[in-house]
Amino acid sequence: MHNFGANYEKILEVLNQVEPKSNYLYQIRRPKLTDKELVAINLTSEYMGIDSEHQLFRTLPNILLSKIERSVYNRRKRKLFPFIEQIREKLSNRFNKFEDYFIIDSMSLEVCKLSRCSHSKICKEDMSIIPDKGYCITTIQLLWI
Repeated sequence: MHNFGANYEKILEVLNQVEPKSNYLYQIRRPKLTDKELVAINLTSEYMGIDSEHQLFRTLPNILLSKIERSVYNRRKRKLFPFIEQIREKLSNRFNKFEDYFIIDSMSLEVCKLSRCSHSKICKEDMSIIPDKGYCITTIQLLWI
C-alpha cells in the first residue's frame, strides 16, 4: 500500500495492542503527538521504504504534519531509540512466536580490500565472527564472506 495514513493507522493499532503506554519519556509540556504516535510514524516510514526525511515530511498527512515539526521529530526520535528497539523486540517475538523456520536472504559484504585484510582489525575480537575471504564473480572484486 502506498497510502501513508492507512499504513500508519494499522501500525498504530498493532502498537496499541503490544504496548499499553503512550508516552515513554518525561516531558514537562504534554506534546501534541504522543511518543507512541511518533514511533508509529517512524515504523511506517521504514515499512514504506522512505529513507529521506524530506520525503517523509512531504508524504505525512496534514493531520500528523500539523502536530510536529522536523527538528522536534528528529530530537524526539533520537531520544526514543531504546524504546523503539524494545518495541521492535516485542513485535518480532509476537510475530515469530509460532515459527520454527526462518529464511535469511543475505549478500556478500566487502569489509575491506584484499590488500588491507592482513592489517585489518575489523571483526577479529571473537574467533567465531572472523570474516572469510572470497571472490564474487558478479561484482569482480574480492570480498570477505
